Parts: sequence; C-alpha cells; structure tokens
Amino acid sequence: CIGDSITNGGGKNKSSFYPVQLDSLLGDGFQVLNCGESGSTMQRDGNKPYWYQKDLNNVFVYMPDIIVIMLGTNDSKINNWNAISYERSYQSMIDTLNTMVTKPQIYLCLPPPAFSSAFSINGSTIQSGVIPIIEKISKRNNLPVIDVYNGMSKMQYLFPDGIHPNEKGIKIMSEIVAKSIKN
Repeated sequence: CIGDSITNGGGKNKSSFYPVQLDSLLGDGFQVLNCGESGSTMQRDGNKPYWYQKDLNNVFVYMPDIIVIMLGTNDSKINNWNAISYERSYQSMIDTLNTMVTKPQIYLCLPPPAFSSAFSINGSTIQSGVIPIIEKISKRNNLPVIDVYNGMSKMQYLFPDGIHPNEKGIKIMSEIVAKSIKN
C-alpha cells in the first residue's frame, strides 16, 4: 500500500492502520505491506515527494504482485497543487512500478474526501483536480480505480480532524479496498 498518513496510520494502535485491516480482510494468500509515508505527495516537486521516501525503495525490495496507490491528499495543499506536475508524476510512478519483474497489478485509489482544510488540505482540489487526473491516468493505463472518495463521501462523522478517518472509518476504507481487490 503506497500512500500518505491516511495509509501509514497514526497513533499507537497499529492494528487499526488500513494496511493491517486490509491484510486481515484479504486473508490467506495475501500479505500486505504498509508503505505509507505521512505527509507525502505524488508530485516530485511537492513539499514531501513520495519519490524520495524510504518506502518507495521498500516497495521494490518487497516485489509485490499487487500495488494500491492512494496519493493526492497532500498534493491538494495550496502550496503544492500543480495539475501538470501531479499528472506527470503519477504517470512516472506507474511507469516506474511497471518496471518490476513481478509485473504487479496496480490499483489507483481516489482518496477519501477532505471534510476540513486542516493541514492546508483543499477538498475542492481533491474533487475537481486530483480525482479527474487519477481517472484519466487509469483509463490511459487501463488500470482499475478504487473509489474510496465516493464510498466515504457521506461519512464526515468518521473523520475527527476532517482529513484522517477514525478506526471505524479505516475499517470501512479497508473494506472498500479489499472488495475491489477480491473482485
């Protein structure tokens, strides 16, 4: 699971992190690795590019058969957002991951909605910028999309800070991802 703090999780209860929940939901035959980097962006020129974090190297060491990407929330920050850079960086990420000898199935996640502007996250940019680009890239590369955004759009009560889901929200998000992978 490639992502930011929504993937990486927070707090002390690691069993509530989305990749841990996903591992449990997928069951035997799957082993899920949490490669989330808090605060990371897809954009190479963002304030904390995923490109330069240790977990991208871990993805290549792990050599997965399936990769789930959920990056875009931090890209939506006013000081980060650049649609051209986001699209180029996202396409480069897919091209880079496709060099793996395992030829992993790559899933692109529409990130959950932002119900506040905490951490300078811009919900309207996620909706009108990030999501259309992810959908465009999925079509261009014939990759499946996991729609976490619409799956959680009416669940503001599960996002205490308006950005990060609580344990119940993480469970729902994990169920959305697991269902897409199993199908």
